[in-house]
This record gives sequence, structure tokens and C-alpha cells, in this order.
Amino acid sequence: MGGGGAVAVNEPDGSRIAVVPGGERWQVTVSGAGLVVTSPSGWVSPRLEAISLAAIDPRAPLWVDGKAYRGVGEVLRDRTGLTIVNRLGMESYLLGVVSAEMGHRSSAEQAALQAQAIVSRTYALRNLRRWRALGFDLYGTVSDQAYGGVAAETAEGRAAVAETRGQVLTYDGAVVEAFYFSTCGGRTAEGFEVFRGAVRPYLRSMSDVNERGSAYCSISPRYRWREEWSGEALRATLQRNLPPVPGTVSPSIVTVTDLRVTQRSSSGRVDQVSIGLGATEVKVDGHTRIRQLLRLPSGQLLRSTAFSMSTTGAGQAVTRLVIDGAGAGHGVGLCQWGAVGRARAGQGYQQILAAYFPGTRLERRY
Repeated sequence: MGGGGAVAVNEPDGSRIAVVPGGERWQVTVSGAGLVVTSPSGWVSPRLEAISLAAIDPRAPLWVDGKAYRGVGEVLRDRTGLTIVNRLGMESYLLGVVSAEMGHRSSAEQAALQAQAIVSRTYALRNLRRWRALGFDLYGTVSDQAYGGVAAETAEGRAAVAETRGQVLTYDGAVVEAFYFSTCGGRTAEGFEVFRGAVRPYLRSMSDVNERGSAYCSISPRYRWREEWSGEALRATLQRNLPPVPGTVSPSIVTVTDLRVTQRSSSGRVDQVSIGLGATEVKVDGHTRIRQLLRLPSGQLLRSTAFSMSTTGAGQAVTRLVIDGAGAGHGVGLCQWGAVGRARAGQGYQQILAAYFPGTRLERRY
């Protein structure tokens, strides 16, 4: 911690432990069941259960590990090491989310940022205390929402948060499940296709094209894509990622004799694939499992399940697999690149949200 302005190091009850001068970097490390703070000069604090960090100047950001954050920080001892929690108000939190999720957008795309601000606020309110057993509300990653602190903020993102302050999406008076993702490829997915049990009237599959028949998200760099595997690369991928079949011994993959789509969802996405392993056939179903099964060599999930596949050598030994895909992400709710395309077409954030969450209402909760 440190590297910017001076930082107060306190116990959770507010008792002052030390002050980190501006420009210095101090360390917090695990010590047994607690934490200790160490200065560059060698001063070591008593062992502490938790630590609170706050900028001495209330107008200045808090600096942790060379990055600036609004609000205060808490360092907690967890089962494997330590967790750093940034505690701040909802609107300040959103400042670090909107542009982290949407990137730098022009003033002509402001409606997309406004829509993202409302969806992110809705998601956060719906999921408050989701991880309270771990000591925080939300992860700052795609496990919940990307959050980059002050460095992720842009003037346009800050304006979008201010312009939509307190607004959320509701259905029958309740805050909705506000899912979102990168690129739909021209059609969104039903909620229950991806999130089993998420049968919601506002999470519908919809064609996301304009009056000329072009997808609003066709501007996305992930609108269309292709991935290829050699026979050996495919065998290694399946050996690494094929989930175990309950009640059976996982087969050793020597030869892949077939790989084909055997079921699609109502939005046309792949919902089941069948893998031939000699005399054994294994079926893998579900959006998440299929994307995990066909992870790329980099470890990245397959971009989406909106794809077609072709194989060479099926029936004997597959020597090549080609997947032609559309979009990126799970496909449920707001298509972020679609929102950008709609904003460029002149749609306001109200119209964008009505398209992706039909039947919902915009309400100001504070």
C-alpha cells in the first residue's frame, strides 16, 4: 500500500496504528491467523485481525498497490492469505465499473454508457451481500462486474452515472436480475438457457437487428470468429477439459472419432455436444460446460455457444475441428456492443433497456 498521498492505517474500530507517508510503500503480510504491517525502515505492527486503510486527505483517493481507489480499504485475513476490500458508496463504485465494462466511448455513444450504468446499478443492488460470508458484497472481476477503481473512470462514464443516479430496472416492483455480456451475434438468449431456473419474462431471446437486417452488435470485434484444432490439439483439449461422468471411470482419450452438435437451445445456441471416443460416446450439455470443454490453448473459454462446427475424419479419427462462431458471452440480457450500436443509431438509454429487458420499468430508488 502507499505510493500516492498519505494513508492512515487503522484498526477496524478506528484506532490509529500508523500513517504511511506519501510516496512510501508499506507491506501488509500474513502472520499466523492475523496480519502485520511493515514499513520500509523495518517497523512492524502488532498482529492484527483486520486493517482499515484511508487516505488522510478525504478528497484524495486511497492508493493500494500503486492503484487509486475511492472510499476506504479493508484488509481481511482469509483461509488462503488475505483479501483487500474496497468499501464505498454505490454511485462511487459505479464510477469504476461503467467504463471498465464498456471501455472508452464517444459522446455519440453516451446512451450505451447510461444503459450500462443502470444495469450495473441494478445488478449490484440485486446482489448485495452475495459474498458476505467472505466479508464483501461483490467481486471486482467478471465473476460479478469488472471494477477498476479511479484508473478505469472516464469523463463520459462519470457523466452516465450522474445522469442516471439512483435508477434501476424493476419488474412487478422488484429489482430484476440484470445480466449482461459482450456481443450477442444478432440474437440474445433466453435466461433459462444459460442460468438454469432463471425463467424470467424479461429475459427473452430476441432478434437484435435493425430495419436493414444488420445486427446492432456487428461493430464488435467478436461479432464473428473462427477457431481451429488439429487432431492432436483436440485430443489434448478434451483430455484436459472433459468433465468426469458420474458413476464411471473417465476414459483415457486416445482417439477422437467424432464430435458433433446434438442439441440446440431455443435461440439456436449449442446446448449439447456428443464426443465419440472409440466405442464410448460422451455427451456434454449446458452453456458453461460446453464453453469450458472447448477452452482455447490460452485457457480462455470458447467465446460463446452460438456456433457451427465441422470435422475432418469423423467416424475414424478426427484430424481437424473448425468452429465458426458468433458473439461473445452468455447471451442473456444486455448486449453491450448492441447497446453501442443502438446508441449510434440514435436510441436513448430508455429505448435500449426496453429492448433488452422487455416489460421492465425504470425506477429511481434514491
